[in-house]
Amino acid sequence: MMKTMIGASLLAASLLVCGATAAAARTKPALGPYGYGAVKLGMTAKQAQATGEVVKKMPGNGGCSGWDLKKFPNPKDAVGVYVSPRKGVAAIFAAKGMTTPEGIALGSTVKRLKAVYPRIKQDFHGYYVITVPGNKKAYYSFGVTRGKVTEYGIALNDQDCFN
Repeated sequence: MMKTMIGASLLAASLLVCGATAAAARTKPALGPYGYGAVKLGMTAKQAQATGEVVKKMPGNGGCSGWDLKKFPNPKDAVGVYVSPRKGVAAIFAAKGMTTPEGIALGSTVKRLKAVYPRIKQDFHGYYVITVPGNKKAYYSFGVTRGKVTEYGIALNDQDCFN
């Protein structure tokens, strides 16, 4: 009887943990269609900083400033977020562990990328680009090496931070 109760308690506890893990996975922010977590495309630097989710790394000196998402720090010479003085948050770049709402992540195959976004096209730089589903004011850009996504980000169509 005691073994049955202990077994039932362990089973219930494991189901709770598995359920909590699955719920956490479902609520994890996606990169898109409007940003990542509380950081949204178009926010001013002040608004982005007020979220508590970004840290400034590079002053803009009149141009775009460079930031990192606190949960995803980049090496010293790289940034994860560009903020334009005119457009606000102009671009957010993916880090390991991020996905698009459609499930594309670093390491996804180009075959899967094309299956998920059948209208995706390569630009003259070789990046795969497509309008973000659900946000016609932004686009995704995916860098692919040896058949796998090695970098990607979301940016405003009219961003003024990079080509």
